[in-house]
Amino acid sequence: MEPVTTTSYIVLGIALFMLLNSAAIAVYAERRVSAFIQNRLGPNRVGPLGLFQPLADVVKLLLKEDVTPAKGFKTIHAIAPVIPVVTALMTVAVIPFGDGLYVTDINAAVLYLLAVNSLGVYGVTLGGWASNSKYSLLGGLRAAAQMISYELPMGMAVASCILFSGSLSMIDVVNSQEIWWNIFRNPIAAVIFIVAAFAEANRTPFDLVEAEQELVGGFHTEYSSMKFGMFFLAEYMHVVIGSMLITTFFFGGYHLPFAGYWLPEMGSTMKMILDVSVFTIKTLFWAFTFIWVRWTIPRFKYNQVMKLGWKRMLPISIFNFLILAVLIYGYHHWLG
Repeated sequence: MEPVTTTSYIVLGIALFMLLNSAAIAVYAERRVSAFIQNRLGPNRVGPLGLFQPLADVVKLLLKEDVTPAKGFKTIHAIAPVIPVVTALMTVAVIPFGDGLYVTDINAAVLYLLAVNSLGVYGVTLGGWASNSKYSLLGGLRAAAQMISYELPMGMAVASCILFSGSLSMIDVVNSQEIWWNIFRNPIAAVIFIVAAFAEANRTPFDLVEAEQELVGGFHTEYSSMKFGMFFLAEYMHVVIGSMLITTFFFGGYHLPFAGYWLPEMGSTMKMILDVSVFTIKTLFWAFTFIWVRWTIPRFKYNQVMKLGWKRMLPISIFNFLILAVLIYGYHHWLG
């Protein structure tokens, strides 16, 4: 593990600031994109082009009454919304945003990401249980079942990427894609990871944990004011984090396509600007895809979600990992 330097603190501060603000930007973008898809205007009253609408929403949530169920578990009910926000913020510690632009590089960064990413569901499950409501409880149970179902194929997809990098360091995972991105070398795992990222973020068509037509509001039915706002913030932060992880594991991170063949040498400042710009553009593209899919594909039934995870994605991800392992072993030991 590398020592934390002044640059690391600067990168951490900027990353946390951008991640917190990206949630507001994502909310505005979702309203605009959904309005375009549905042939309507979207926010256009608060500020120019409705740009201040997210700020107005925050003010509205702050002014609303904070209601806690009388028969609920008040302490856990209050703590639960903080958990998914904190876990989302923790992930930026090991994501490389450019050449040398990362908070820290640990030799088990991939395991750290998978572990932290799976902790967010505790906030949803505990919030549903502590509300003492059947709708909230069902939403929390669905979240736990969905997380278990899709964490396994996601882990296998990531493991198949480790076969190419030969390291659990996120820096090595990105550098192994300097010429060939994993989407070209490992397209099956890329599709599995993207689908699992949608499920982990509880986004349509996997938003069974909310399912307004069935569960009123799902796990956050009994939440109001900024407690509800924290869950709302966490959802969009996980969308952005999911977009970052898709970019990092399968789309070369901050590398341009086949950069080793045509990208000329450049100064450190220009290289830093290029790296951050490339990473940001890729992340924005996948954040847009999250929004696009939500307003295009209808919600699955719960049995379909479980069947897809256990009977389709998990066997395919395991089979894909085994085939790649055999091919890479054969290449290095028989043809290398």
